[in-house]
Amino acid sequence: MTVHPAIQPYVDAWNHAIEAISELIAPLPDADWNRATPCPGWSVRDVVSHVIGLETEQLGDPRPIHSLPRDLRHVVDEASRYMEVQVDARRHHTSLEITSELEYTVIRRARQLRNDKRDPETATGRGPFGEAIPLPRALQLRAFDVWIHEQDLRTALGVPGNLDSPGAHIACEIMLGALPRVVAKNAGAPAGTAVVIDVHGPLEFMRTVRVDADGKGSIDGTPSLGPAVTLATDWETYFRLAAGRLRPQAAGDRLKVDGDQDLADAILREFAITP
Repeated sequence: MTVHPAIQPYVDAWNHAIEAISELIAPLPDADWNRATPCPGWSVRDVVSHVIGLETEQLGDPRPIHSLPRDLRHVVDEASRYMEVQVDARRHHTSLEITSELEYTVIRRARQLRNDKRDPETATGRGPFGEAIPLPRALQLRAFDVWIHEQDLRTALGVPGNLDSPGAHIACEIMLGALPRVVAKNAGAPAGTAVVIDVHGPLEFMRTVRVDADGKGSIDGTPSLGPAVTLATDWETYFRLAAGRLRPQAAGDRLKVDGDQDLADAILREFAITP
């Protein structure tokens, strides 16, 4: 697949993750399609339906005209209602229908990406809720979303893997990019605060989030002497927390906190960056 160098990493990561999903679901017996995933209210079938639905929207296909049942407890706001339509519209499809639709959708999307000759600096893409956003950001978010859902499926099916894949690196990029807002704005860390994030495992990194005198956050790789909070964990726990798949209270001894416990609690309450 040959596309513009500025977006090639996102396309490669998307392709790697969506092919992994295809391989995961190809041999599944019917019973496994109903297994619960870390996404509230969503089964394996639902997660795959979601991936198909958003990719068809990227292709420009019309959204289904579909009324949702009123008893879906995980549908709590407009964002979750928007996402649920593509899922619920496929809830009674057979595993063969879902698998075939995913295969056909991947072929169409790969062709679309390969033939897109627009300049990424000026072109727009489609955001998660149909909004127009810069093309590189749209493709970055698709790679992120598909990799996260690959991991949801792996958790549900008990098939771990790809924790250091191209999609994992894109997810890390997005999650670290959101940390200054999480710490400074959402958690309300005071001016002059430094918070260290120390992650080990398949992806390893240490970052410091600093809050300046105006209350604005920034992030860098320079160690901080005497940070207000240090959060140390493994990569899998980190991304599950940041993706809203794991509550901090359930992380147990995989998450170590040093420093101001109240500030740490505030940061962890705001740690999830996905809707």
